[in-house]
Amino acid sequence: MQRRSEMGALFDLYGALLTDSQREIVELYHGDDLSLSEIADMKGVTRQAVHDSLVRAEEALREFEKVLGLRAAKERRKRLAGEIREILDSSCGLCYVDAGRILDLLEQMT
Repeated sequence: MQRRSEMGALFDLYGALLTDSQREIVELYHGDDLSLSEIADMKGVTRQAVHDSLVRAEEALREFEKVLGLRAAKERRKRLAGEIREILDSSCGLCYVDAGRILDLLEQMT
């Protein structure tokens, strides 16, 4: 399940960088939960060809993240926004309107 979640997150960020065929296979396998055999039947290729394409696509997604780091940056922003929310929630000195505006901006950031 963790692999599926990881691939879903990476696909959301980098899916457009895959080939059309790789993108379709990742969507069918991870998104639609089809088996390799089902995808092979649909595409008229062997199960091994689907497996190889899926492995290459997953490796590419991981490499995109390694180089570009968009998922890590998003997670960092999310964590920092949570910390800021905690500070705002516990802060008595901020005007309610200012705190609300800051929280709105944080939501747009994450």
